[in-house]
Amino acid sequence: MTETSAVRLFRHGPSGTEKPGATAQDGRHLDVSGFGEDYGESFFAADGPVRLAAWLRAHAAECPAVDAGARFGAPIVRPSKIVCVGLNYRAHAHETGAAIPSEPILFMKATTALCGPNDDLVLPRSSMKTDWEVELAVIIGRRAKYVPQSQAMSHVAGFALHNDYSEREFQLERGGQWDKGKGCDSFAPLGPYLVSPEQVDCSRLELWLEVNGQRQQHGNTSDMIFGVAELVSYVSQFMTLLPGDVISTGTPSGVGLSQNPPRYLREGDVVRLGIEGLGTSTQRVVAPV
Repeated sequence: MTETSAVRLFRHGPSGTEKPGATAQDGRHLDVSGFGEDYGESFFAADGPVRLAAWLRAHAAECPAVDAGARFGAPIVRPSKIVCVGLNYRAHAHETGAAIPSEPILFMKATTALCGPNDDLVLPRSSMKTDWEVELAVIIGRRAKYVPQSQAMSHVAGFALHNDYSEREFQLERGGQWDKGKGCDSFAPLGPYLVSPEQVDCSRLELWLEVNGQRQQHGNTSDMIFGVAELVSYVSQFMTLLPGDVISTGTPSGVGLSQNPPRYLREGDVVRLGIEGLGTSTQRVVAPV
């Protein structure tokens, strides 16, 4: 990616009918539907952020402003996969009593879990142990297969804020397989923005999470065991990463599971989280439909 791609992308509108948006240089939120592409695989594969940034410099004055109260969707169209990394912060591994991993621990999150950054968190039926995890998400910009670590960052389109919600009973007590506790609907609020790599230093970003106004997590990506470039390279050894795919890079200490006694989310709770340079999001916890 180059300086010409330095733009923050978002998507706005009702769920299922979101439109593409971008921030102007003066910070205004603009509808860029006139560009003619949404933020999916083909957009990223064809160097979409660079092309959009160039188009926006010529057409920003023609773009309608997005209403201040508009709903934000996830900043990307549903990807082919969401790959997550477990126990990737030293302090989080320590609080769980786990050894520092010698290789990244990978699991998958269902793409149907993807939702907007401020959408409600819908508790799964029979859930008693739904937990929070603020994470830095990496959005893939170019097809990646057997990528060396030295070239990995050239395959990154940008970064986003992600909350890797987890139902701990489903994850740990229902067959010992993590995916069941990770892929429930609304368990992957992403955004509000996709921010290009040159706008943030992914190796030292502050990240935090609050429940009902009380700080639960506060960490820095400098505590990651495996950095972004290493993760992109590593995952690409096992599966082909397509443009628009997501790698969620793990969470710092402070999850509900590790508290004494453990603390889990209940209907009416409000979760707020943020990452330096990537924005904030808020989810209200609601009962299952």
